[in-house]
Amino acid sequence: MKTAILFLALSLPLLAQTPPLSDLETLLAHPILEKGQPERESRAFCDPKVPRMPKLTTLDDWKEFADKARRDALENIVFRGALAKQWRDAKTKVEWLDTIEGGAGYSIKKLRYEALPGLWIPALLYQPDKPAAKMPVHLAVNGHDANGKAAPYKQIRCINLAKRGIASLNVEWLGMGQLRTDGFVHARMNQLDLCGVSGLAPFYLSMSRGLDILLALPKADPARVAVSGLSGGGWQTITISSLDTRVTLANPVAGYSSFITRAEHGSDLGDSEQTPNDLATVADYSHLTAMLAGRAALLTYNAKDNCCFAADHALPPLLDAAEPIFKLYSQPERLRFHINTDPGTHNFEIDNRQALYGMIGDIFFPGEASFSTKEIPCEAEVKTKEQLDVPLPADNLDFHQLALAAAKNLPRNPAQASREKLREIVKAQRYDAVAEKSGEETRRNTKATLWRLRIGNDWTIPLTELTRGEVKGAAIVIADAGRKSAAKEIEELLDAGHRVLALDPTFIGEASIGGRTYLHALLAATVGQRALGIEAAEVNAVGHWAAQTFKSTPAVHSIGPRTSLVALVAKALEPKAFGEFKPAQHIEDLNGILLNNWTVSDKPEMFCFGLLEHFNVAQLKALAASAQ
Repeated sequence: MKTAILFLALSLPLLAQTPPLSDLETLLAHPILEKGQPERESRAFCDPKVPRMPKLTTLDDWKEFADKARRDALENIVFRGALAKQWRDAKTKVEWLDTIEGGAGYSIKKLRYEALPGLWIPALLYQPDKPAAKMPVHLAVNGHDANGKAAPYKQIRCINLAKRGIASLNVEWLGMGQLRTDGFVHARMNQLDLCGVSGLAPFYLSMSRGLDILLALPKADPARVAVSGLSGGGWQTITISSLDTRVTLANPVAGYSSFITRAEHGSDLGDSEQTPNDLATVADYSHLTAMLAGRAALLTYNAKDNCCFAADHALPPLLDAAEPIFKLYSQPERLRFHINTDPGTHNFEIDNRQALYGMIGDIFFPGEASFSTKEIPCEAEVKTKEQLDVPLPADNLDFHQLALAAAKNLPRNPAQASREKLREIVKAQRYDAVAEKSGEETRRNTKATLWRLRIGNDWTIPLTELTRGEVKGAAIVIADAGRKSAAKEIEELLDAGHRVLALDPTFIGEASIGGRTYLHALLAATVGQRALGIEAAEVNAVGHWAAQTFKSTPAVHSIGPRTSLVALVAKALEPKAFGEFKPAQHIEDLNGILLNNWTVSDKPEMFCFGLLEHFNVAQLKALAASAQ
């Protein structure tokens, strides 16, 4: 046995060997950018675009600002697009199902409701057996937990509140628990964005309909409405509580930080719903926190958070923003924070729950000596997932199905597609490229010149210039997998006498940011920019630079659907920036993005908000072929 083990151990390195790089592959593999440069430039690009807190000194001025920010966020971000507004205005359907035994002092009523027509949310209402004449209510939201509404820490919170006379609605989050399906993957909400419909709307409507249900209960007290949740539930809590003033007490737990903080701390970069298109053109999360003033807020963070939003960096900017506003209301005591140290990791366990109970006692039950902040032991009353499952329609809609339906009959007015409209949609700037040579190398008959191209004052992108023998023309090559992946195509171009300019636009290849690339693309989108517009503008800037430098208008060859769309948009914006366009492995219809069920995490630039609403490939090609 020992001999066999030794043989396998010695054999593994041989099995793992890969073929040596060719001369061309070696030249393409040379790094050009400084380590960490793309991420640093992304932060520098986004940070100044995030709005800062206004310097307002009167309560009336703040109320005017907050009311406008709230209206703008709801109208222009959450319910952007005609279809999202139709969803908002639809009548909520609620179906009450069976009641199951809870424990001493409460029962659990199962229900399902439509967040929007055809999209049902399973939920559980924890009902006190003896509610007061006016009963406080609580919306329990959860984060990225596969257990969803069955998560024990969430059940215990709802049970404890029900035992204190508070009706608690435990709602399933999109993509978790019973809704943990492929079609509800959060990175698929951007399929709706592509169609010009806010992918944020289903998230928001799920919460606002939940509040509707709670406040429709016979004894619900509209003056005592709480929301709490961990992680993604913390994000839900700040979102609904800041924008829906029916909420009177908010307890977000380790759920968010300012966009400025997120840019500096990669662990905080949030999913699609947390970083929606253009939100930061209206408000930062610091503003949303301050917008809780006039009500009550407990900001809970964890000292050693092993996920995101650690207390030391996430909490201080939020307090700095909100404290002056709570003072304008003469209610500084209604803004509180709690930092958990035991266990201090990403949690909503007993210490954090007891902080919530204490806040609820002070705000909802002032002066009631009988109200206890200590958790009531109830582990034996925690139910299994199966016990808490709520029947759902077999044809329940999800993000992907909603997007397919929204895409029907798009683009809306193809005959009106214009270059000006395209520039507006992709937010493309007009850049100049300034080149800095970073090295040269010749291998056999192939010469490589390495260039750093500074694009305006915003980005630096790498370009490998390759020549072999007599040069007859120039070709820019961009590939989804980066320039290192394009050796075969580049070899053919070199053999044909081309000067090859192998380029990695921002968010591609060496200019990507590893596993956080799409998160930085989302960050750019929330401050009002678009990855597609950034990359297309870079390709055009390189085209102009190449024509001036080498006295030859380059062709563009793209490999893959991402870079092919980038190049097509670039040529549609500036047909004369480069000559022939030769895409490979591309799509001929933007509906293919939906039919292939792609996500923003894999292809961030392809989910540019409203692109399919106004353009398809045919319209882009027509612009690319027309005179400028």
